[in-house]
Amino acid sequence: MTVDSLPVWLRPLADLASSVEAAKLSPRFPKVPDDARPAAVLMLFSDGVDGPELLLTERSSTMRSHAGQIAFPGGKSDPEDADAAATALREAQEEVGLDPATVDVFGILPTLWLPPSNFAVTPVLGYWREPTTLGPVSDQEVVTVIHQPISGLMDPANRFSVVHTTGWRGPAFEIGTPIPLWGFTAGVISRLFEVLGWEQAWDESVTRPLPQLSPPSS
Repeated sequence: MTVDSLPVWLRPLADLASSVEAAKLSPRFPKVPDDARPAAVLMLFSDGVDGPELLLTERSSTMRSHAGQIAFPGGKSDPEDADAAATALREAQEEVGLDPATVDVFGILPTLWLPPSNFAVTPVLGYWREPTTLGPVSDQEVVTVIHQPISGLMDPANRFSVVHTTGWRGPAFEIGTPIPLWGFTAGVISRLFEVLGWEQAWDESVTRPLPQLSPPSS
């Protein structure tokens, strides 16, 4: 698809996708090890009833990695997947029932390293032409599907930093879930919004402790 066919608010992200460097999105781990396992996530944007939205999921607390965290739909690549976009769309269909035919892929971000699970994660950018209400396909993977207004992510009142018991500190967002949006997903969103100029000034001195559900990622 062409940039001109996207909503005006999404075009800056499409323009940025081909030029942003991994170090901008994951400054602590800009290089991916050779033995990292290929994976992809879908950053799915749409026009919702409350304005532009981003699709997020709450992972099951029984998952082996990143249990209970808020995350993009996605997972490891299968040999049959043609590319990262195919992986991201397949995983989104398996996790939340998304119809791939309703999504226009408009960009691919740099592959990022997720140390706790040693995944090489490629974020795939998609515009959802025909948004519908989705739900978990299997509660073994996803317990909640979140149609998150981007205005809520940009609101300074919802921004803070989390401090892990290991001493790690990173960006987080309050989105009304038991565990806030933090870790890899929050890092990508926060740094991407900053590069795009979508970020609004927020108080970076505000911190909250975070339960140690799984090791931090970026």
